[in-house]
Amino acid sequence: MTYTPPIAEQRFLIDHVVRLAEVAGPNGFADATPDLVDAILEGAGQFAAGEFAPLNRIGDELGAKWSPEGVTMPAGFREAYKAYVEGGWGTLAGPAEHGGQGLPHTLAMVVMEDLGSANMGFSLAMMLTPGAVEALKHHGSPELQKTWLPKLVTGEWTGTMNLTEPQAGSDVGALKSRAVPNGDGTYAISGTKIFITFGEHDLADNIVHLVLARTPDAPEGTRGISLFLVPKILPDGRRNDLKCVSIEHKLGIHASPTCVMSYGDEGQCTGWLIGEENGGMRAMFTMMNNARLNVGLQGVSIAERATQQAVAYARERVQSARAGHGRDPVRIVEHPDVRRMLLRMKALTQAARALTYYAAGQVDRATLGDEAAKARLDLLTPLVKAYGTDIGCEVASIGVQVHGGMGFVEETGAAQHYRDARIAPIYEGTNGIQAADLVGRKLGLAGGSTFAGLIADMRGEAGGQAALSALIDLCEAIGGELQAASPDDRLAASYPFLTMLSVAVAGWLMARQAAVADELDGDPAYLAMKKAATRFYLEQVVPEAIGLAASARAGAEMLYAMDEDMLAA
Repeated sequence: MTYTPPIAEQRFLIDHVVRLAEVAGPNGFADATPDLVDAILEGAGQFAAGEFAPLNRIGDELGAKWSPEGVTMPAGFREAYKAYVEGGWGTLAGPAEHGGQGLPHTLAMVVMEDLGSANMGFSLAMMLTPGAVEALKHHGSPELQKTWLPKLVTGEWTGTMNLTEPQAGSDVGALKSRAVPNGDGTYAISGTKIFITFGEHDLADNIVHLVLARTPDAPEGTRGISLFLVPKILPDGRRNDLKCVSIEHKLGIHASPTCVMSYGDEGQCTGWLIGEENGGMRAMFTMMNNARLNVGLQGVSIAERATQQAVAYARERVQSARAGHGRDPVRIVEHPDVRRMLLRMKALTQAARALTYYAAGQVDRATLGDEAAKARLDLLTPLVKAYGTDIGCEVASIGVQVHGGMGFVEETGAAQHYRDARIAPIYEGTNGIQAADLVGRKLGLAGGSTFAGLIADMRGEAGGQAALSALIDLCEAIGGELQAASPDDRLAASYPFLTMLSVAVAGWLMARQAAVADELDGDPAYLAMKKAATRFYLEQVVPEAIGLAASARAGAEMLYAMDEDMLAA
């Protein structure tokens, strides 16, 4: 199954959801002219379809291979990664003072969407490096920036994020890795990290690890965590004392080596402090929030690829007569239930993309100093990560269903999309953690005014959409209730509320697009598709979210009505 980049859809969102023209000008991203944007969309799509998509099946079947000497990728991957670097695709939103092009983050997200749709596992090699760049840009010393940023920006070197340890899991405050001062400004790093994406590979000449560790006498918990830059190859060309001791055998994303990393086995692992001592979580969250947006985008990517494949299959597969329309077998795309599934796939994918691109636009506004946009981005980040990845899983699952029995057979490729998508709701903070973050921190931003501002903007454009208006009203009411609720009741409500708010935001942005399509003089087929997808979302998906209000208001008591022994019975 080939990949066709959704260029018309991406351009429509850039114009009418991101509204890039508002930030691309003499006081903003002046180089982001319409011609350049078009060239990037066309070029990125062609590159992803031509270089990355052909390796998708190969990466799934062969995967990354571990040996004591390191991790090797399947044939063709090193060449494709070299083409990515030489094409400058990693430099788009990189800081200009360190070799980047200084273009809007939105355009870099378009590239990542295309790469993820073409080959999700492989695209992870590119996903974390921009986060490492952001962490160094905002928290690294001038010396660290000068040494490490230029080749991270180009992608000649890749970056990783090292948080998780075997005994700690998502409880980062329980980590035990150590960083002892060497007396020369460097630190001796020791410890083991797990689930490190592309922690070792043969695509680039160096890998720059960002590692959380504790200095001697550091406070307990997250208050005592510092962040360190720990490269595979030191500035003098020597190999650092770190190694990948194994890679995980996973359900999907086989082209992405998930590594167990060991630091300082010989007592000679050198690292440099990023930011202030004991300020590691603040620095790491700069990287993590970047990664969370990109993981939400992965949900969009896999949903797009699964939808394209399901539509192509449904248009070719002939089976059974359509009830009430004669006896001759028809293509399954003509059957009402298959049409329902395909339209749901398309509407959900477009809604998740709209939410993700809108957040990217807030990144660009925040970069230009818009504090309100920065606050809104903080509020939206858990929605993008959780809802985007939930949609990726749902759409990939529907894609298997459209294929019928053949969807459960690996040769069709539908199963790979489902397997690849399933990790996304788990990593970079599980979606349950995102929901807890939303109700525990984000609703109360700026005394609740950030949430109130989002509600007001949505309500202002929802006129005439009864279901959407009702959902927005419910989100406002329940959001207020949760801020006064007990911790248990708040957390019990967190996931259904996150879904409600995500659907409200996505529905608002879909409604905006449909309104534009009514007035725009463009491709009639595309505009009709946009209006039909929006209608499905507003009339079928939005009412489903309204139905979650009962769950969001149910409280925690029923969750504990069955004790542990009953659960095990």
